[in-house]
Amino acid sequence: MSANGSAGPEVRVSSGRLRGRTEDGVAVFRGVPFARPPVGALRLAAPAPAEPWDGVREAAAFGPPPPQSRLLGAAAPDDDDGDWLTVNVWSPDPGAARLPVMVWIQGGGYMYGRSGDPLFDGRVLARDGVVVVTFNYRVSAEGFGHFHGAPANRGLLDQVAALRWVRDNIAAFGGDPDRVTVFGESAGAGSIAALMAMPAAAGLFRGAIAQSVPGLFFSAGLAAGIGAAVAAELGLPPVAGDLAGLSPELLLDAGDTVADKMAGRPEWGRAAYVQTPFAPVVDGEVLPATPWQALSGGAARDVNLVVGHTRDEYRLFMAIKGELGQITAEQAATALRELAPDPDAYRAAHPGVGEEGLYELVHSDWMFRMPSVRLAEAHGRAYLYELTWPAPGMGGELLGACHGLGLPLTFGNLTAGAAGLLIGQEPPPGAAELSARVRAAWTSFATTGDPGWPVYEPGHGRAWIIGDEPATAAYPEEGSRRLWARHAFEPLTLEVRPPSGGGLRGSRSPG
Repeated sequence: MSANGSAGPEVRVSSGRLRGRTEDGVAVFRGVPFARPPVGALRLAAPAPAEPWDGVREAAAFGPPPPQSRLLGAAAPDDDDGDWLTVNVWSPDPGAARLPVMVWIQGGGYMYGRSGDPLFDGRVLARDGVVVVTFNYRVSAEGFGHFHGAPANRGLLDQVAALRWVRDNIAAFGGDPDRVTVFGESAGAGSIAALMAMPAAAGLFRGAIAQSVPGLFFSAGLAAGIGAAVAAELGLPPVAGDLAGLSPELLLDAGDTVADKMAGRPEWGRAAYVQTPFAPVVDGEVLPATPWQALSGGAARDVNLVVGHTRDEYRLFMAIKGELGQITAEQAATALRELAPDPDAYRAAHPGVGEEGLYELVHSDWMFRMPSVRLAEAHGRAYLYELTWPAPGMGGELLGACHGLGLPLTFGNLTAGAAGLLIGQEPPPGAAELSARVRAAWTSFATTGDPGWPVYEPGHGRAWIIGDEPATAAYPEEGSRRLWARHAFEPLTLEVRPPSGGGLRGSRSPG
């Protein structure tokens, strides 16, 4: 029954019948299994199809989140049956025929993330005339740990399984399986970039909106080295059969411990510098190549692409870590040495920028801005954007147009969850209108393949600049684009480096 006591909407999917709820005029179905719980014999395995049920299954509550990294303060999970792989659907009209579908993939540094975050509630977006889907996928060591006897990139395989569920079932909710657009931010955008390169995902979506694509992809050798370190924390070999007997919490805690110790592992190179133990692995099978290499070779030519970034990506992380106003010349020099394609050229290209500005800029460029631009270039006919509207939260000047700011603008949930930090508990005039314009562009793209501005042309192209008054203009970061023009964004590998003390300084990004 729905909250007002009337019978909720019912649909039939491949596994059985569902009863949802009607909320603000939108039919909502939560916690629907798209795969079997990955526990027991299915632990650290590829997702298996969901089992059918008898009768009508209540779809009122989100499924439990997958085990999460606790580095950013996530609470230990309640006891559950491992039914983490669930999907949620918001439909403005389940009786409609062939509405466009938007499937959200949340970020979280490949270490945390849950579809039940109130920031990702799909009601506002669904009222714009699309069917909205969110889902959970395995993260951290459960989803991206690289162990012998386990398939690589299990988190990505979960995403493929969810998209197959959408293909097979979304018509029951009024959606069009031939008009599916995936959209996501940060690690969600990196996942989308990976899906565009994965043979298993071919044909499952027609459009992609990638917001702040991270450049982090691992070689199999680096991922195996980190996986071995995770297993060693538990006194075990990096073998799936041995690790699967442990509780997910123990495995997750071991991954967190390795993340904390990464700065002392110089052989892990840039992964150690940014203290990121998990990322998609270019294993040659599940993920044959990096997205940039795959798209340059012709992959995903049938997928329409919107891709972009914020102007001040890394400023949020600096605020979280208490680095604003604290960066030394040594830290800036280390950041340029670790991340910049040419440190001297970087300084020369920014003669008026101080040490902290260079530190912030090179992190923003390496982590999100230039990988996003390069994805547009590799695709060849993508739509590029940059978000320049400054976050009004925390006093209005601290964060700038920071990482994550596009989330409340995309969903229209301006005070939910982390949006309260970025936007403020009382959104300023214009925030709701700007969100409406972003949503209009995204839903237009999902409906027609055209977001409303020209395709980007490298070197002299135009982009949608999302400021107080969004407009099409020359791409503003051409200087950075030229500095990174020859950088390949290849998978990170094991490196030969001096022992501890060789210059690495941790700079973990929670994005």
